[in-house]
Amino acid sequence: MGEENTFYQEYEVFSKRTTSSVVQHQFSLLAPNEEMAFIMAQENFMRREPVADIWIVNRKHLRKMTHDEKLTLGRLENKDYRTTKGYGYLKKKWRQYEQEMLDEKEILSWGGEKNEQQSK
Repeated sequence: MGEENTFYQEYEVFSKRTTSSVVQHQFSLLAPNEEMAFIMAQENFMRREPVADIWIVNRKHLRKMTHDEKLTLGRLENKDYRTTKGYGYLKKKWRQYEQEMLDEKEILSWGGEKNEQQSK
């Protein structure tokens, strides 16, 4: 019972629909070797839909993050500027800035005050 059958290995199958599309995981399969895994992936996948490329990866060559590594992915709460949605407030700020800008009336009124002071 404790012995594992090592004849079959687990392989992960990835594919690209077009040459410019991203690689997507499709399914896992059991095969005795890499060549047989590739043939099985072609038979099971390529006959169903168009494919530009297939990648076969032995599962033992994949590494996932540990729990401690996942904790380092957390972002600090005060770092909204790192994401694009963090810049959403800029439109409002710009609108406030434009409203506070000097308009022609205000600038001309300064000249009027200066002229009044000179005439006194």
